Amino acid sequence: MSLRRAAVWGSAAIGVLMLAAQSAAAETGTASSPAADVAARVVPEDSYPQRRIAFPAGVVGLPDLVYSTIAGFRPLRLDLYLPPAGPAAAPRPFVVYVHGGGWLNGHTRQSGAFQNWPNVLASLAARGYVVASVEYRLSSEARFPAAVQDLKAAIRWLRSQASIYGIDRNRGLVWGASAGGQLAALAATSCGVAALEPPVAAPPTVEPGGAAGSRAAATPRPTESDCVQGAVTWYGIFDFDQLAAQHGAAAGAANPIRTDSADARYLGCPVSTCAAGVAAAASPITYIDAGDPPMLLVHGVEDKTVPVKQSQEMYERLRAAGVHTELLLIPGVDHSFIGPTPAATRAASLAALDRVFAFIDTTLRGKEAGRDRATE
Repeated sequence: MSLRRAAVWGSAAIGVLMLAAQSAAAETGTASSPAADVAARVVPEDSYPQRRIAFPAGVVGLPDLVYSTIAGFRPLRLDLYLPPAGPAAAPRPFVVYVHGGGWLNGHTRQSGAFQNWPNVLASLAARGYVVASVEYRLSSEARFPAAVQDLKAAIRWLRSQASIYGIDRNRGLVWGASAGGQLAALAATSCGVAALEPPVAAPPTVEPGGAAGSRAAATPRPTESDCVQGAVTWYGIFDFDQLAAQHGAAAGAANPIRTDSADARYLGCPVSTCAAGVAAAASPITYIDAGDPPMLLVHGVEDKTVPVKQSQEMYERLRAAGVHTELLLIPGVDHSFIGPTPAATRAASLAALDRVFAFIDTTLRGKEAGRDRATE
């Protein structure tokens, strides 16, 4: 036998001896490999330890909680901000923030010119609210109605976790900016619309330890409501047919149809070429009725991305239906409340934020305006 062949046979023998030794060690409990718990089934849950972020005034942040898992898509997550837990604290109203970004981008920790959006949301939680900032499927992942279905799933998930996070299931408000404003208004006006129901996903699970140390799982039981008791929009889109006409008027009659615009990507087609009813189905103005919750609409007068007429017409339609509605128009500022100077941007952004906080306090803690739709 050659030296090379002898070496191969020797290596094989050593491998067999090592496997035998490992098997014996496993039987006797003396294995040197790291210990690992093994379940009797495939484990899809995320077991990474939950982070807890300390914010001022005793607010605790729980980032990246999974609220929905839909086959073929990434798990959808939200950041949760919990108010200080006082002695025998009563359940707290909840607020859901929906980010903008043209349905193309954006994330849960950014809004307009605010340098630290998580701190803003934490300051709202410090007033006694459970605040969630949610992500949703973007237009590159799935077109309408996926994003609003995700928002409705997040609202249901929060209600399903009420006992864990101290949430008042009967008092909830949704707040969004730009594309998030469209989604917030659509969720608020389409309560109970079957065509916008969230898809069925994995059943919910919560690990032992609840809010103190769990990675809560995905989708609420179907009995939870996605209706809300209030809504706030910043420079939102409410009527896609009118949006197309307004943009066309601003650009001139020669403006070509764009198949790569944000709204075309979101709807799956340019508004002017969409099948009948597609643009209307995505427009919050379509679903307005007298039972809609109170709404606050905020818009910059000089907005060149979303014309201010969008909020003005939504306001008039809501008022005509008998819905309590407030409209704040901020002069001299563009989309995202961007003004001609940093000082103007700051002043407009803070004015909008002050009005939002006051509206939330009045709507969720003051005298109720309109009927409670959460129990319908």
